[in-house]
Amino acid sequence: MLYQLHEFQKALLQPVSSWARAASEAFINASNPASKVPGSDRLAASYELLYRLGKDYKKPEFGIRSVMAHGKEVAIHERTAVAKPFCNLVRFKRFSDDVEVIKKLKEDPVVLIVAPLSGHHSTLLRDTVRTLLQDHKVYITDWIDARLVPVEDGEFGLDDYVHYVQEFIRTIGAKDLHVISVCQPTVPTLGAISLMASAGEATPASMIMMGGPIDARKSPTAVNNLADQKSYEWFESHVIYNVPPNYPGAGRRVYPGFLQHTGFIAMNPQNHLQSHWDYFQNLVRGDEQDAEAHIRFYDEYNAVLDLDSKFYLDTIKTVFQDYSLPNGTWKVAGELVKPQDIKKTALLTVEGELDDISGSGQTRSAHALCAGIPKENKDHYEVAGAGHYGIFAGRRWREKVYPKIKTFIREHQNTKKTATRTTKSA
Repeated sequence: MLYQLHEFQKALLQPVSSWARAASEAFINASNPASKVPGSDRLAASYELLYRLGKDYKKPEFGIRSVMAHGKEVAIHERTAVAKPFCNLVRFKRFSDDVEVIKKLKEDPVVLIVAPLSGHHSTLLRDTVRTLLQDHKVYITDWIDARLVPVEDGEFGLDDYVHYVQEFIRTIGAKDLHVISVCQPTVPTLGAISLMASAGEATPASMIMMGGPIDARKSPTAVNNLADQKSYEWFESHVIYNVPPNYPGAGRRVYPGFLQHTGFIAMNPQNHLQSHWDYFQNLVRGDEQDAEAHIRFYDEYNAVLDLDSKFYLDTIKTVFQDYSLPNGTWKVAGELVKPQDIKKTALLTVEGELDDISGSGQTRSAHALCAGIPKENKDHYEVAGAGHYGIFAGRRWREKVYPKIKTFIREHQNTKKTATRTTKSA
């Protein structure tokens, strides 16, 4: 019922939001007499803020058209390499007409970014992708909103997530691949690579784990405490709802994205109120640069997706209640996950000093679990002054974290590639 009420509220707000946008434009249109009314700038800003608070936020695009690579601007073409019911493996293919640049592009390491499936779209890692494209061939998991997946496509659980990651690694080719997992997927990514190692399969050259709950018992945050204090049955009965009839996934049991979004807002309500007040002030002053920065952030932050209920509940129980991975009891499709079997994959963990989602030590716990990896092939980096988002987006990501990751990847390349022929893409 809650989902239906949310949809009803959205339907009510749409005409109000559209009217607010039209009113805002009227008060800033120089050819409109209304723009000459005293205080029209404040009225326009008020209506614009009302519009943004009430509008429906769609999934943003990555929108990466070009990057600077090897001293030249190269074109980027986004394409789907593998299409699955709940996820697309997306490649950002780089193009150049410069023969020397093409040669260098082809020699760059290959990176798979495993994006979180935790309420926000994979485009939240746009800055991560754009930065990595300067020196790497980049793939990313682009998760699909569960409300758009028909019920006949079946459920999607944590085991399925692990199998998706394995399939993507095999498709790209494990030997020369570097896997970067950000936040929630550190657990299923470690599970996927562990199972591949146990089966005697080739494993990636390196795995880079950033701000994830490998062992959520360490430095528990508000997110960890909520999952630990409520029972599995409470989550099943209080936060799982059926997708309404107006979506392709009608009838699917999901954890709605709007609940996740509400939870994130509730964690720091004062910060969000201040941000919207600052946006209003910027509009009044005509500070377009800061106003645009606010719009870009909230266009991403307010765009959410639903999670299949099985995946959400599996994650709550396995990761945040039973701590199955650090306890050595996690089984995927009946197979025990044994990180100690990983021997040929280098490990880098990254944590933010001020991370309030994955606390200090949670990601670093991977080092003790991966006892089979030689010490010289392990490293840990704590980012001073960085919160959760700061380790994969923004200035600290670009200036501190990325150089560390770039160096680590090159130190653990399995092969030194030499281009034997040139084409116009890499």
